Amino acid sequence: MIIKVLGPGCTNCKNLERVTNEAITSLGIQATIEKVEDYPTIAAYGIMSTPALVVDEKVVVYGRVPKVAEIRALLETANA
Repeated sequence: MIIKVLGPGCTNCKNLERVTNEAITSLGIQATIEKVEDYPTIAAYGIMSTPALVVDEKVVVYGRVPKVAEIRALLETANA
């Protein structure tokens, strides 16, 4: 599973990366997290508000930092 955190490196972007790492660890799944800070690349995903979370090239959350439980549920669905 490849997970991307899209955003310029702001506090919310860092928080999204942190809670995503927590969710991955608690689920015990294998995943790679990539940080994408390049604006043209972020825009190519069709989002206008960061941070955003992309799981296997599908945007699953944008414009906010969800709780760990929500990310866990998203990752379980994507991993099924």
